[in-house]
Amino acid sequence: MKKVILGLSALCLVITTSCKEDATVKIKSENVAEAADRDANAGNFPILSFDKIEHDFGTLEDGTPVETTFKYTNTGNSMLVVSDIKSTCGCTVPSNWTREVAPGETGEFNVKFNGKGANQVQKSVNLTTNTEKGNESVKIKAFINPSANAGSASITPIQ
Repeated sequence: MKKVILGLSALCLVITTSCKEDATVKIKSENVAEAADRDANAGNFPILSFDKIEHDFGTLEDGTPVETTFKYTNTGNSMLVVSDIKSTCGCTVPSNWTREVAPGETGEFNVKFNGKGANQVQKSVNLTTNTEKGNESVKIKAFINPSANAGSASITPIQ
C-alpha cells in the first residue's frame, strides 16, 4: 500500500513540475484587440423591421398563382445577415432575398403562393437571421374559392 501511495505521489509531483511553461507568452496582442472589439459589440444586434408582417391576397379562385414582396430595414447598429428563408409548406415559395443589409439599409424578398386550397388559408414564412431572437416571420393569407369542378364530380353507380 505504501508503494502505491508513494508511486501516486511521485506521479503528481512529475505532472505539476512538468507544466512550467508560462501560458501568457502564447497570447497575441492582435487577438486581444479583436476579442475586445467583439465583446464591446456583443449586445449590438441588428434589428429587423418589416414594411408589413402580413399580406392578404384577398379572394382568389382555386389554383390562381400570386406573388408579393416583403421589404425589411436594418434599424440596428450592426450588419444584418439573412441566412435562410423557408415556408411552412411547398405551396409558398420565398426567393430572391437580400442576404446582407447594412444599418439603415433596406432588403427584400419575394413570396410566390400557388393559390391552392379551400376557404381561408394562412401560411408563415420564416427568416433565419443574426438578430437577437435568431429568427423572424411574416405571414400571407387568402380566401380561396373552391374550384367550380370540385363539387361537380359525378359518381357512376356500379351495376
